[in-house]
Amino acid sequence: MLRWYSRKLASRPLLTQAVTTAVLFGVGDVTAQQIVEKKGLDKHEFSRTGRMFLYGGAVFGPAATKWYGILQKRIVLRNKNAEMMARVAADQLLFAPVFIGVFLSSMAVMEGSSPKDKLRKSYAPALQTNYLVWPFVQMVNFKFVPLDHRVLVVNLVSIGWNCYLSMVNSQK
Repeated sequence: MLRWYSRKLASRPLLTQAVTTAVLFGVGDVTAQQIVEKKGLDKHEFSRTGRMFLYGGAVFGPAATKWYGILQKRIVLRNKNAEMMARVAADQLLFAPVFIGVFLSSMAVMEGSSPKDKLRKSYAPALQTNYLVWPFVQMVNFKFVPLDHRVLVVNLVSIGWNCYLSMVNSQK
């Protein structure tokens, strides 16, 4: 399976990572609704899963793919541990705050609600929780994972993270 994925990455990297991200964002929402919230299939909000799928494939997957390439090219240091920490710092101080805002705003627009209200209510808690999880994930990701597979690692960890984001987003 990894060999097939690697071939697809080599031939169509952006498309492969966008599709993978879409599917895994959808899985995160299904996980949130079925395992955490225990809704059952009869009460499953398929439109919510669709929004997560769309956001993952159209926004986050392409953005993360480009972002990791930028970090790889622009943050190059002799000391590889310092390089990894600088990439984590850039990721957490630039990308994370922006894309949590983009996520919450995008969801509000797709739901027909107010992005301003969604951001006011959910942005700070989501960003705080982000800082409890992602710096450690990204340390491992930037230190040990080849560039082509970093979005996949983030997507796999994101099943749980997207479960959290989906629940934060769906709170009334």
